[in-house]
Amino acid sequence: MIFKQVNPHACRTYFIGNEENKTAILVDPVIDHFTDYLDLLKEEGFTLTHVIDTHIHADHISAGSSLRDATGCEYVMYETSPPKCVSIRVKDGDVLQLNTFEIKVLHTPGHTKDSISLIVNDKLLTGDFLFLDDAGAGRDDLPGGDPGDHWESLQKLDELPDNLMIYPAHEYRNRQPSTLGQQRQSNPHLQKRSKEEFVKYLEDLRLGPADWMKDVLQANYACAKDPNAAWIPIDTPACEIKGTMEKGVNELEVEYIGAKTLNSWLQTNERELLLIDVREKRELAGLLGQIEGITHIPIGQLTGKLKDLEAYKQKDIVVVCHSGARATTGAQILKKAGFEKVVVLEGGMASWKAGHGE
Repeated sequence: MIFKQVNPHACRTYFIGNEENKTAILVDPVIDHFTDYLDLLKEEGFTLTHVIDTHIHADHISAGSSLRDATGCEYVMYETSPPKCVSIRVKDGDVLQLNTFEIKVLHTPGHTKDSISLIVNDKLLTGDFLFLDDAGAGRDDLPGGDPGDHWESLQKLDELPDNLMIYPAHEYRNRQPSTLGQQRQSNPHLQKRSKEEFVKYLEDLRLGPADWMKDVLQANYACAKDPNAAWIPIDTPACEIKGTMEKGVNELEVEYIGAKTLNSWLQTNERELLLIDVREKRELAGLLGQIEGITHIPIGQLTGKLKDLEAYKQKDIVVVCHSGARATTGAQILKKAGFEKVVVLEGGMASWKAGHGE
């Protein structure tokens, strides 16, 4: 078996070739390299028999449909994947016999509902279900993403051996493939947590998709063949957690106030405050409730609402979330946009609910 990664950038495409019968499979091909793939196949004398997409992509347009048209290959995705140009649909536990290779399919939703991972010999191709080392995994705040589903999918790894080599669909920082055993030590997504703890861990890291990512999804739903079917920024680690955040934002320092201080400000009316709660709508009705008078802007929508907040550029703003993590991100976004008097409620609504710090 010939196995190699053939893209020059962060989106990974894997070539699986049978040297004896000169047949090949491409996993997660990118439309920008469509002609490169055809040139590679021609130069090395391989016939493309199958293209497999591990999920519906939000950061690039797939070359699956174009390669199927150009070569007559089969196009493989999960049974519920939206594109109608898919010719073979697979489900959890399927074992594909392709070009004399055995490829086992694992349904691993979380990043998307249709995410699959592939076991090929001693290799585990994880798509965006699992990244390398401190990168964790692909974000779960895209359409169809679900942290709870992701936790359930991660449990399937418990049955797999340590010696499987992990090959993700993205690598933004030049990390090198390593074994599942090593990832169990170095990858934060693989640290032991209850489902509730894992969901909380990811909720605090959510940012929300950029609008352009939704356009890319629509293009892939429609089996687009035009590289310009959706605008895509260059060199953006979009599928990484917080990957669409403007460069440098997460390095900005922010100030924190305690719940007791905020309560005093609200009781005495000594400041003209804008309280921005960046949690999701469903959280406002949860056990922690909400502070009276908040302006609700989910963290994923904050960047798009900055113009609406222009009148508050010189006024006091307090950003609130569940425990402070998303509020810190919100405050950094506001500071980057020129809002000067921004603070974060330390400990978030959990601290507020505990008694306003008293």
